[in-house]
Amino acid sequence: MKDMTIAQLARQCGVGVETVRYYQRRGLLRTPERPMMTGQGGIRRYDGQDVQQLHFIKSAQAAGFSLEEIRELLALDATQDRARAREMARNRVAALDEKIAALRLARDALHRLANHCASTGTGPCPILTAFED
Repeated sequence: MKDMTIAQLARQCGVGVETVRYYQRRGLLRTPERPMMTGQGGIRRYDGQDVQQLHFIKSAQAAGFSLEEIRELLALDATQDRARAREMARNRVAALDEKIAALRLARDALHRLANHCASTGTGPCPILTAFED
């Protein structure tokens, strides 16, 4: 789609208008100039490249990159520094692996507590007492 308003851009990418503005303030998305022609009413217009960049930002956030890391990735794209981008991706994978391991431990502990709770019919529930500390 070409020549979109900010509301159309936001809707197409599944975010709110304020999210688009926030990314603009953070320097992750460009802020188009207001046209001087009276026929367009001074409304900023966005294009397919803006859609692509906004989708990239959302995907990178979903992968766990911070906004500062996303800014760096966008800058690396302009310089084609693949070694640094690869390093950042590997670091993110390592952090995700750590989080997955921690979540597995928590899941296993909760599973044991649930089984213990089911096996005892008296006294305080082990699930509830486990979270008191």
